[in-house]
Amino acid sequence: MNKSETAKRLGFLVFPGFPMACLTSAIEPLRAANEITGRRAFSWTVLSEDRARVASSAEVVFEPDLALSEARDLDYLFFLSSPTGRFRAPRAAGAGLRWLARQGVRLGGFSGGIFPLARAGLLNGHACSLHWCYDAAFRAEFPTIDARPEVMTIDRNRITAAGATAVFDLMLRLIEADLGPEVMTEVACWFQHPVVRGPDVMQRRPGWREDRTQDTLPFAVAEAIRLFTANVEEPLSIAEVADRVGLSSRQFDRSFRRSTGQAPLRYYRMIRMKQARQLVQFSDETITAVALAVGYASSSPMVRHYVEAFGVTPQADRAARNHFREKGGGLRHAAQA
Repeated sequence: MNKSETAKRLGFLVFPGFPMACLTSAIEPLRAANEITGRRAFSWTVLSEDRARVASSAEVVFEPDLALSEARDLDYLFFLSSPTGRFRAPRAAGAGLRWLARQGVRLGGFSGGIFPLARAGLLNGHACSLHWCYDAAFRAEFPTIDARPEVMTIDRNRITAAGATAVFDLMLRLIEADLGPEVMTEVACWFQHPVVRGPDVMQRRPGWREDRTQDTLPFAVAEAIRLFTANVEEPLSIAEVADRVGLSSRQFDRSFRRSTGQAPLRYYRMIRMKQARQLVQFSDETITAVALAVGYASSSPMVRHYVEAFGVTPQADRAARNHFREKGGGLRHAAQA
């Protein structure tokens, strides 16, 4: 066990709409480690760009301890954000972050926090973990960044985690590195966290049916879904997919329906629609550009399928999302009053 009495210092930089579960998943295991060891092995602080109050995605308002410009003496700084998170003063923020990096601060992001991290240029030349639900939007905006499906990625001085439970796993790894495996195991048991995942573990993705995830599907069906996901911009025919997984078209259709409850074509279309929705909600792409990105020659059929899938047009969906963001700002103001 590391006997050093110097606390590891973590900063959590929050943006409006950040996932609160990621923050609690980071702080709680650190708190437990401190209690178990009877000393302050870890300390943490919550920051925002300018120390203004920030509302989480759950509309719970947080009062940051510091502004980003006041950050000093940190070992780690993690970004917590929705995919739309941006600095209001990007030049000043970028300069401050580069200074922190030169001081040896390890930078990272949780879930949507990789978006502002990438927008600040801090993921250039580094790999990161990308939550599957943001895959299309992130790759459209940052096509040259090495975004990976693992639950966490530790690439030199950049550390990313794909979601709240991945954040918990990451904190357990930090605890183990600083305090040893016995303390880490006790922390995990405090929270009944049964399996400690490492960087090589892939994210689980939902299947169509609520009682299945993709890793529990028969190989041919899981491989077909992988092919669907990898070929969105230029869709494959169902017959070609069946051939690639080694089944006749009839066998493939029967196996796919039995495993997912859906016809292959309908399932494939929904994958494309979900990626389209990411681009509608989390990018500034035109509807025509969105249609092209998910394999349509024009926007009209894409819009029709989008309405069938989500009950709303892409234009109305984007407008509603923007209204929600504006309302979130109002909630923060009301909370201050």
